[in-house]
Amino acid sequence: MNLKVLLPFEVFTDKTGVLRIVAETHEGSFGLLPRRLDCVAAIVPGILVFETEADGETCIAVDEGVLVKSGADVLVSVRNAVGGTDLGKLREAVEQQFLNLDEQEKSVRSILAKLESGLVRRLAEFHHD
Repeated sequence: MNLKVLLPFEVFTDKTGVLRIVAETHEGSFGLLPRRLDCVAAIVPGILVFETEADGETCIAVDEGVLVKSGADVLVSVRNAVGGTDLGKLREAVEQQFLNLDEQEKSVRSILAKLESGLVRRLAEFHHD
C-alpha cells in the first residue's frame, strides 16, 4: 500500500510498500491490509501505526481527521501530526495537544455559535416580515 499523511498545508509523510496500517476511530482500532476493500473512516486523536518492510513499525500521533483507502492508496488527512520513536511521549502529545482544546479555541467556537444563532434568528424575522 501507499500511505500519505496530509496536514492542512503539507504532506507529513509519504510511504510506499506499507504492509499494514492501524488507526483509531470512535468505534475502536481500525486495521488495513493491502487487499482490504476500499473504505472511508473518521479517525479520532490517537496513534496511527503503520509497518513497512524497510522501516519496520512506525507510530505517529495524529489529530482527528479522515482516512480514505482507494485501491493501493491510503490517504490520512488530519489537522495535526507528531512523529517520534517513544510511544509514551506520542501518547502524551495526543493528550496534551489534541484532546485538550485551548481556551482561545473554546472562546472562538462560542462566539461563532452566537453569531450563527443570531443570523438564523434575524433570517427568521426577515422571512416572517
